[in-house]
Amino acid sequence: MVKKETINVNGTKIAVITTKEDDYISLTDMAGYKDELEARVVVSNWMSTRFTLEFLGIWEQIYNPNFNRMEFHTIKNADGRLVLTPKRWVERTNVIGIFSKSGRYGGGIFAHKDIAFEFGSWLSAEFKFYLIKEFQRLKEDELRQKSLEWNLQRTLSKINYRIHTDAIKEHIIPNIVTKEQIAYTYAEEADLLNVALFGMTAKQWRDANPDLKGNIRDYATLKQLVVLSNMESINTLLIQQQLTQGERLVQLNQVAITQMRSLVENKNLKQLK
Repeated sequence: MVKKETINVNGTKIAVITTKEDDYISLTDMAGYKDELEARVVVSNWMSTRFTLEFLGIWEQIYNPNFNRMEFHTIKNADGRLVLTPKRWVERTNVIGIFSKSGRYGGGIFAHKDIAFEFGSWLSAEFKFYLIKEFQRLKEDELRQKSLEWNLQRTLSKINYRIHTDAIKEHIIPNIVTKEQIAYTYAEEADLLNVALFGMTAKQWRDANPDLKGNIRDYATLKQLVVLSNMESINTLLIQQQLTQGERLVQLNQVAITQMRSLVENKNLKQLK
């Protein structure tokens, strides 16, 4: 998975690409701090110094088992003025610390954060300082976000486990509807679903629970609400098939029994702690 974000370093927007392996920072955006129109020239000028070449070579030798060391020494020991571009460096030595990304928006030259920080030193000590601070802030924000997501997942797991155990305690698998219920005509389709899932109409529930506020669905478990939502869709299809209310009640009741049993007996839910 590749994630792209942007940090603001003293008014300069700089792209950061995070891969599964590491973080890469846009040298093109960084070079814009010095010369926005000739960013590639700025990067090339930095790479064409002997000190930079030594640094890049050492980094690749440490982290890149496929680094072409022979070609690196050829470049380093060549006579005359050193002229090195990112494209030439990548093609000749098979590096992984620098790469080019195409695209009008978001394209450019990217380098591993170690290399990008070294480039920042060449641009300006002040710029490097704020670059590191903003990068650290970005990583700290990501850690906080991951922590929040983990806590949320953990909380949901606990809730699901509690719902599961409560379901077993309450014996929420619906009963099979009686012949009397099948023959009875319900004024609202909502009550048809209530009988299929809960075994009673909304009025019957209110009469049986005069001290409780709300209605029967307000006291349903999460699993019951999930099944109820599925039953509503199925009931629509059964109505289109012109089934009688009694026929639909039997089928919806069977759906409720099957789905609730499936949720309660789900092995994955049982393994939640």
